[in-house]
Amino acid sequence: MSRLNKELGLLQGIALLSTSLLGTGIFVVPALAATAAGEVSLWAWLILIALVLPVAFTFAQLGKRFPHAGGAPHLIGRAFGLRMEGISALLFLAVLPVGLPAALHIASGFWLALFDLDGSELLAIQLLTLVAMLLLGQRPAKASGVLQGLIAVAIVASVALIWWIGDLPHSTQPLLPPLGEQWHLLPAALGVMFWCFVGIEAFTHLGEEFKNPQRDFPLALLLGVLLAGLVYWACSVAVLSFATYGDVHSDTTALPRLFELLLGENARVLVAVLGYLACFASMNVYVQGFARLIWSLADEGRLPASLAVRNGHGVPGRALILVVAICALCAMLSAALKLSVDDLIRYANGNFVLIYLLSMAAGWVLLRGIWRLLAGLSAVLCTLVLAMLGSDALYAVALLGALLLLDRLRVMHKALT
Repeated sequence: MSRLNKELGLLQGIALLSTSLLGTGIFVVPALAATAAGEVSLWAWLILIALVLPVAFTFAQLGKRFPHAGGAPHLIGRAFGLRMEGISALLFLAVLPVGLPAALHIASGFWLALFDLDGSELLAIQLLTLVAMLLLGQRPAKASGVLQGLIAVAIVASVALIWWIGDLPHSTQPLLPPLGEQWHLLPAALGVMFWCFVGIEAFTHLGEEFKNPQRDFPLALLLGVLLAGLVYWACSVAVLSFATYGDVHSDTTALPRLFELLLGENARVLVAVLGYLACFASMNVYVQGFARLIWSLADEGRLPASLAVRNGHGVPGRALILVVAICALCAMLSAALKLSVDDLIRYANGNFVLIYLLSMAAGWVLLRGIWRLLAGLSAVLCTLVLAMLGSDALYAVALLGALLLLDRLRVMHKALT
């Protein structure tokens, strides 16, 4: 029996996942990938989608069989025990210091298209964004699903508008250029592009709130991934066709510049509002997912009981307040250290890939038949992606090593006493 309100349907699930995957990435990552690998990045998108689909199928089967607010850490715990669930939960929560500041930085950057803002004013926008997510998150999950459905429609329509006005169906831009001597650029592009498909593991935290999780959760996950992949590829073709890329510092404004090129100066308002809302939608799924993970751990007695309290709408309000407070602290720290979006994304990706890898290993233990083989294949693919990240994965690997060591020391201390 579900411990949370079961209010999500198929369309709301697709909207939540697709906006989570598109949100911060659609306006930045196609340009970053083009800067890293040029036209070869179009191949990288197809490779990445091929890598992600087995992972998505495995998450779909796990979420269908074990819908739980604990999400990926709960699945890992089912396979490898409560100690690994706690370690993976901390690893997932460790995304907060790097992933959320990157997303907030991208979101606040859209206001630069309308106003001349300094660092403190951008930080103020980031903090107000967190307040807005806190207020929305106090409502049932259905409210987020409706809002994000509208945002998803707006994103798809905007990319379609670029193709129509730019006459891209008749463009001479090759949809799949020859690799030639440039295949070695693929790992660099994939390293930053994986950011676009993080969100699947956060979506699993909402599985307990679907009206019919056995039917709608896997469909929403797979259709959301395919929709996001198609939109990313279409956006990359547009960025390459009009050459609005080339510098990691200005790539964050690639899509706004593209809109201005095609629609004129008035397009800045459209892009600023749409871009900000898209980022908001993506972050909202993560913040809600983090809150549900903390609530689930508290509800099971592994965190203070005060965090297990639900508000009048049946959502984990206190856990959400804690998550938003941590996000605000991390945003201020990131602003003080002046960390770049590119660095933050790459470090966060290591954590996400490691969580995916552990989840796929859990799938190998928990699933049977063809789904077990698919989970094994997914684990191998995640290992390859982790290797492609190279030194960018050290943050996640070192963190996992430290958590395992601390857990081992705790067990030894408990045995001695």
